[in-house]
Amino acid sequence: MRALGIDLGSKRIGVAVSDRSGTIASPLTVLQRSGSRRVDYERIAALVAEEEAEMVVVGLPLNMNGTLGPAARAAMDETRMLSTVVDVPVETHDERRTTVTADAVLIERKMRAPARRKVIDKVAAAVMLQHWLDGRAAQR
Repeated sequence: MRALGIDLGSKRIGVAVSDRSGTIASPLTVLQRSGSRRVDYERIAALVAEEEAEMVVVGLPLNMNGTLGPAARAAMDETRMLSTVVDVPVETHDERRTTVTADAVLIERKMRAPARRKVIDKVAAAVMLQHWLDGRAAQR
């Protein structure tokens, strides 16, 4: 199953995609927020169609203790709205520490801070999507 991973930020949306077998996640793009959620969701829907995704997985920024805070509630609201625009199932997945992990990988690759800022969101989306894919594989 090909899936699209979404990291919803206030300024940018990181997007990742899995391979067709649903095994490996890769960073895809970073969308700048347009100021209109509807426009942003239509751009995501276009990526779903373009990538032939069968599922959208939205990162859920839970608190470190696993509870829902304001950011997680906002992500859940956006997930509900997004599900009315895309034609595939949309679900959430825990994204705790994905940005930290993505940043560490980019630092290890000796990428400077300005360059990291341009790609961190899509790399974090790929980390989150990979965790989701690995969880599905473990359930089989």
